Amino acid sequence: MAVQASKPAAQDAKGALVLFSGGQDSAVCLAHALTHYDRVETIGFDYGQRHRVELEARVRVRQAMTALDPAWAEKLGGDVLVDISGYGQLAESALTYERVIEMGESGLPTSFVPGRNLVFLVMAAAHAWRRGLDVLVGGMCQTDYSGYPDCREDTLKAQERALSLGLDMPVTIDTPLMFLTKGETWELADGLGGKPLVDLIVEHSHTCYMGDREHRHDWGYGCGTCPACELRAAGWKEWAGA
Repeated sequence: MAVQASKPAAQDAKGALVLFSGGQDSAVCLAHALTHYDRVETIGFDYGQRHRVELEARVRVRQAMTALDPAWAEKLGGDVLVDISGYGQLAESALTYERVIEMGESGLPTSFVPGRNLVFLVMAAAHAWRRGLDVLVGGMCQTDYSGYPDCREDTLKAQERALSLGLDMPVTIDTPLMFLTKGETWELADGLGGKPLVDLIVEHSHTCYMGDREHRHDWGYGCGTCPACELRAAGWKEWAGA
C-alpha cells in the first residue's frame, strides 16, 4: 500500500509556508504543500552552516519543482532566505563548526543545533503572519531522526500553541513526515510526484553533513558515511530494495 501523509484538516483556501532547506525531507514537504494547499511560499535560513551546498540546493530544487507540474508552478509563490548566521555561532554545533560528529556528553550527537527548529518556527511564523499564510510546513520527524528533541511531536505541538497565543491567531504546524521512516518518505515522494519527483530529489537535494557533491550514489550525492548519508541510504534501500 502506498504511503500517504495524512491530509491536513480544514485546508480549504489555506496558504502554507514551507520551511525549506533544500534537503530530501523539505523537498518532500514542498511537494506535499503544493498538493494540499492553494498558495505556497518557502523560507530558508542561513544559520552559519559549515557548507553552502545546502543553500545552493534550495535554488535548484525550487526551480526543478516548478517544472514537474503546471499546477505546482502556479501555486508556488515567493521565497525568502533569512540570515541568522549569528545564531549558528552561539550554537557551536558540528553543523556550524569544524567538529567531529559523535555522541556528546549530553547524550545528544554533536550535530544537534540547540533549539534550531524552535528558532526557525518563530521566524517562519512572523513571516507567515505578515504574508497572510495559515500553516507552517516542516520536515521534522521523530521516527527516523538523530535524537534531536526539537523534532518530537510533543515539542512541535507545544510550539504550535505558543505561536498561536503569541500571535493571537491560529497557527498550524503541519509535519507530514512525523511518523514516517526514511523509506516511507521516499515512498511518499513517489506517491506525490512519481519518478520525476524521486529523480529530482536524488539529483538536486542535499543532505550530507560534509557537503559532499562529488560522490554520486543511487540515493543522491554525499560522503556516504556521515549519519545523514547513512540514514538517507538506508531509507533508499528500504524503499527501493537495493
